[in-house]
Amino acid sequence: MLLNLTDLSSEPLQGQIVRQIRAKILAGELPAGIDLPSIRKLAREQHISVITVQRAYESLEREGLIRSRQRKGFFVSGLSEKAKSKMARERLRDNLSPQISNALAEGLSEDDVINAINLILRKKINKR
Repeated sequence: MLLNLTDLSSEPLQGQIVRQIRAKILAGELPAGIDLPSIRKLAREQHISVITVQRAYESLEREGLIRSRQRKGFFVSGLSEKAKSKMARERLRDNLSPQISNALAEGLSEDDVINAINLILRKKINKR
């Protein structure tokens, strides 16, 4: 499994694993039923602690994105496209809400916030 982990990030390795696997599942890059690398294998490939991978997998399992089967390993859960989209929207709202609150508290108007978001979206779309 191709993950881009770095210890130079302020985000813990466990969080990087969760975020990147979640993104691959929600984007459809990891389809339902596909098996994930074992905890030990992923730890060995990424040169990180088994505990770090175990905790990341447990977090993904709590979110309902993966499931474990005794003596079989971890597999991507069968989520509908609607469920994936809903999960992604909820995460977006959860992540944006504090940033928007801060911007409004610093004196920006709703239009300023919307314009900033639109500018960011245009830049991202143009990079594709």
